[in-house]
Order: sequence, then C-alpha cells, then structure tokens
Amino acid sequence: MASTSPGYGITIRVDGAVSSQPVAQITQTILAMGASITALDVVESVLDRVVIDVTCDAIDASHAEQITDAISKNPNLNVRKVSDRTFLLHLGGKIEVTSKVPLKTRDDLSRAYTPGVARISQAIAKDEKDLRRLTIKRNTVAVVTDGSAVLGLGNIGPGAALPVMEGKAALFKRFADVDAWPVCLDTQDVDEIVRTVQIIAPVYGGINLEDISAPRCFEIEARLRDLLDIPVFHDDQHGTAIVVLAALTNALTLVKKNLADTKIVLSGVGAAGTAVARLLVAKGAKNIIGFDKDGLVFKDKGDKDPMRRWFVENCSPGDFSGTLSQAMKDCDIFIGVSAPNVLTEADIKSMAKDAIVFALANPDPEIDPVIARKYAAVVATGRSDQPNQINNVLVFPGIFRGLLDGNITKITDDMLIRAADAIASCVSADQLNANFIVPSVFDLNVVQKVAAAVKKNS
Repeated sequence: MASTSPGYGITIRVDGAVSSQPVAQITQTILAMGASITALDVVESVLDRVVIDVTCDAIDASHAEQITDAISKNPNLNVRKVSDRTFLLHLGGKIEVTSKVPLKTRDDLSRAYTPGVARISQAIAKDEKDLRRLTIKRNTVAVVTDGSAVLGLGNIGPGAALPVMEGKAALFKRFADVDAWPVCLDTQDVDEIVRTVQIIAPVYGGINLEDISAPRCFEIEARLRDLLDIPVFHDDQHGTAIVVLAALTNALTLVKKNLADTKIVLSGVGAAGTAVARLLVAKGAKNIIGFDKDGLVFKDKGDKDPMRRWFVENCSPGDFSGTLSQAMKDCDIFIGVSAPNVLTEADIKSMAKDAIVFALANPDPEIDPVIARKYAAVVATGRSDQPNQINNVLVFPGIFRGLLDGNITKITDDMLIRAADAIASCVSADQLNANFIVPSVFDLNVVQKVAAAVKKNS
C-alpha cells in the first residue's frame, strides 16, 4: 500500500542554474518518484542561479532517500542538504513545564515558595484531602511504560519509548488540557514496575499504562488498581477496545446488523485483542473466534495468564477447529490487531454480505484496505491516511478528563461502554456513511461527551 505520509516528510535544499529551469526539473523528478510535494520556495536568487527549498511527503525512509538520490543524479541540480521534518519536530523534545503563577517580585516568591509554601505543606500534612485541591495532582497523569511493546516496534526499551510517551503527553494537553508526564522505567520486572508506580503515585491523579507487553500488562494493571486510590488505565487495552466498539456500533447501524447475531473473527489475542473481546462480550457479542500467532485460540496455555483464561472461557470456538481463512467464510466482522497481510483477497470475498473489516495493524494492516473495500461494506484501519482511522486519541483524553474531574478512583466495564457510546454518538445519522463511522480526532465534542459519560453515575 504505497501511500505517502507526513511522517516521512523531508525538505530538500537544491540549487541550479536559472537557464536549466531547476524548479521544473525538481518537481518533475519528485512527482516521477511517487512523492507528494507540499511546499516549494525560492529562498535565494542571484543573476544566474537560484536556491530552492522543496518539501515533500514520502512513503517511508527508504523512499525519502531514493527521492534525494534521484535529484542528486541530475547534472543540473545540486543538493545542498536534506532535513527530515519529523526529526526536526522532535529536537529537544515536544513538551515542557511552565509556571501557572507569576514569579516577578519578592512577594510572588514568598507566596509560591518559602516561607508561604510551608503553610500549604502543613495543611496537606494535617488533611490529605488538600493534596488534590492545592497541588498539581488533580490534573496530572503519569504515562508509564517499560518500553517492551512500543507501537509496532516491539521491545526497544525505555529510552527509545520516550518520544512516544512525550507525544502522548502532548496529546493529553492538546485535547483535554490534562497535564501528563512520561515515566519510562528501566525495568521489565513486574514487581519493580508495580512498586515504582506505587511510590510515585502521590504526585498523580491517574496512571496511564502504555506500551507494556502482554501478559505482564494484565498483572501490572490489576495489581496497581488494587493498591492505588487513583484510576489506572492501560490504553493499549481499554482505549483500543473503546474506539473499536464505538466504530463497530456505527458500522453495524450502517449495515443494519445486530452485534449479538454476528460472527466475529479476531486476529491477535494479546492485550488489545483480549480487551476488545471483553468489551464486545459485555455489549452483547455471542460468537467470537480468536487467533494468535500460534493459530486458533481454544485452550489455556497454562502460563497463568488470567486474560487468556477469560478469552478461552468466554470466546470458545465451539466445534470449529480450522484456520483463519476457514473462519473467515460467512464471517460478519473481522477485527485485526495482529500483523500485516494475514488475510488474502479470497478471505474477504468469502465473508458474509455487508461485511465489516477492521484491519488495525500498524503501519501495515492485515489486508490492503483497497482490496478489502472491493467486497466489504465498511473498512477501517489504524492509519491516518485512510478513512475510518481507529485512533485511541478519540478515547484517552476524554476518559482522563472525566476521571480527574469526577475524582473517580475505579474504572468499570460499564464506564468503558458509556465512553464508546459517547464517541459513536458524535457521528450523526446525516454524517454516517461507509467512510465516516468515527468522528475526527479534532471534533471538540468528543472529549466533552466522553468525559460526561465517564462521570455519569460516578
């Protein structure tokens, strides 16, 4: 699936003789390479030469290098430098701490710090309820990871995970005005992670677990929920499940099917897949057939994974014992949170009429969405360059806005379902179509409605 992306945007500075028409040669070369030109500026012009900055989006890093090489091979053009726009955006990090109060005079210092701050500390020591009222705690979330399952990159460690956690913190602030901070832990020991989060918890009003591999993530979340008096939310599990349920609710409305009557095939019974199945069952799904890297999921592996046991007990394939391709026959819904290209065109063709395909593996989905749309009524992916992006950004800002504002300490399945219904409701009947089953992440109603749903009956 050769689509260009701003994530691989580059700016190339080129100079050439005016007589050789360098602008035309540059644009022809870039377009011939299949890139998308997004900007072109003449930054310097003298009598016989011009300097040009051209910005374009490539398919991937290798494609960006090929574009630069193609321009370099033109004898009339000289490539001065190439800037990777994504790396430029990340220089020095993406978030910072700023003061909410003025610190311009001695009076300011006396109130914000010593001696005045001692009175605040004494008040908190006397009544711990004042901690939330008088500090950053009431609007602050820790984004905690061990770097063991970062995006689609795998176990790359806490340092390499930091840019992702920074981005998550920036999204919290942008969409819900929640102050979030990365906490990247240099350990993958469950006991150490749980203890570390427990002892830093006084600073935070909530914990967002992120990119921690299964099955450890299940135990970490469960233990922290028991230990802490603040909400603990594993976004890779519950955020994914909520947005999938929201999108599926609207997709089923579009094709006029009832969730309880559908046959669902799930590829990827890990953290996200299990959470998706759990929420679908809570909403009324009756027939889910799951597959992981070892094939059909029909028994407990005996590895003491409680979520695996839950899946086996609640999503039994019954008499079915075949392959993923065989399960796809007459299937109403496919949900993939697994790996690229696990489905074929024949698999999609064999599905039931008005089928729904959610191929969510990133960056390359389980089936090319162009192929899937030939047969399925509704297709969604995890990609921003395709319609119906299933994106957790629709979920976690509103979830935590509601949790923090409602001073809610525990998260329930009912709360998650209400959040999904709130997201689904942001697409009106007039807007709903095969290419628009979830709202835009920039829809201001989403955070407000999700937060309100979370606080309801709290």
